[in-house]
Amino acid sequence: MEPQTTLRPRRPRPKVVTLTDRAAERVKAIMAKADKPYAGLRVGVKNGGCAGQEYQLEYAEAANPLDELVEDKGVAILIDPKAVLFLIGTEIDYETTKLASKFVFRNPNETDACGCGESVTIVPAESR
Repeated sequence: MEPQTTLRPRRPRPKVVTLTDRAAERVKAIMAKADKPYAGLRVGVKNGGCAGQEYQLEYAEAANPLDELVEDKGVAILIDPKAVLFLIGTEIDYETTKLASKFVFRNPNETDACGCGESVTIVPAESR
């Protein structure tokens, strides 16, 4: 006789990143005007800038096999697997001021930023 196992339903994982309503609407508008259809918005972190790291946003033509897929407010967000620990808990907003319009990252893992705001220092979530 084989032992019976009961599968317990898994709790949904929290989203690595979320979008504000403004950011979601802006991404949808940009994607609607794109020159070809895209799979979603690719979000990542790369080395660079005076504080050490920079956020990356770009069109994603297709999902890579190890990408983390987040769907939020009707937007598909593909996250580079190397960036996941740096982005956990991040909210992406879109702000417009008299001088600029830009996407803004509110990341609880940031420990420092350069004076111009173009680069940041981020500590991976698991190391804290």
